[in-house]
Amino acid sequence: MAYDPNNIFARILRGELPCIRLYEDDQTLSFMDIMPQLPGHALVIPKEPAVTIYELSDESMAACLRTAKKVGKALEQAFGFNGTSLFQLNGTEAGQTVPHVHFHVLPGAFLQSKALKGHAAEMADLAELEILAARVRSFL
Repeated sequence: MAYDPNNIFARILRGELPCIRLYEDDQTLSFMDIMPQLPGHALVIPKEPAVTIYELSDESMAACLRTAKKVGKALEQAFGFNGTSLFQLNGTEAGQTVPHVHFHVLPGAFLQSKALKGHAAEMADLAELEILAARVRSFL
């Protein structure tokens, strides 16, 4: 899959599309997934354009993991879980749906959750996402 500069995450980074931001620094952005698999499902993306982690610079990869660590800790505190799930998909055959590197950060053990929804299956209520995001941001 080739990098598409008009993918949804690239457009979010350019400010062309809105997102519910959790955290941002000079190399990464974290925001709420609008099609969450569980309440609190967050994404971390690099500002560097790359489809998979294999195309991403080591510096951006390290920055993504630092941000995932920060956001994951905030999710645990905000939702009262003692753990988070972190996953990342590379390529369409692995289930990647947006051609821009992104990490999924979910509060709790999502594999054991009976409330788990399919990947990118159902749009969330944006007002509810904003409430959840405010809760997470209070721990960042």
